Amino acid sequence: MKNYTITVNGNVYDVTVEEGAGGATVAAPAAPKAAAPAAAPAPKPASAGAGSIKVEAGAAGKVFKIEANVGQNVKKGDTVVVVEAMKMEIPVVAPEDGTVASIDVNVGDAVEAGTVLATLN
Repeated sequence: MKNYTITVNGNVYDVTVEEGAGGATVAAPAAPKAAAPAAAPAPKPASAGAGSIKVEAGAAGKVFKIEANVGQNVKKGDTVVVVEAMKMEIPVVAPEDGTVASIDVNVGDAVEAGTVLATLN
């Protein structure tokens, strides 16, 4: 039996997976927790970004599309970058209102959860 913490759309779930004779069985997740993501993000390079507000990948995947440009004003919830993971397009949104200070990835780049994709001022 293994325990995992999974974040979906900002909601954190604890999930228990049991191995049975016929394969893996997943126990139903409990109610969402209001905690931070399970694992600490990978260390970021000191040179990443020019702004003080970080826009970070929520899941590992590949950069599929860059929706915003440096200098563009964005509002909280606006899509900045789209990451593709497991054949799904996952929008990574601005955590608050601001101006895009840097785009730190290119289309096609592989990213890990917690990687800084862009920064805002």
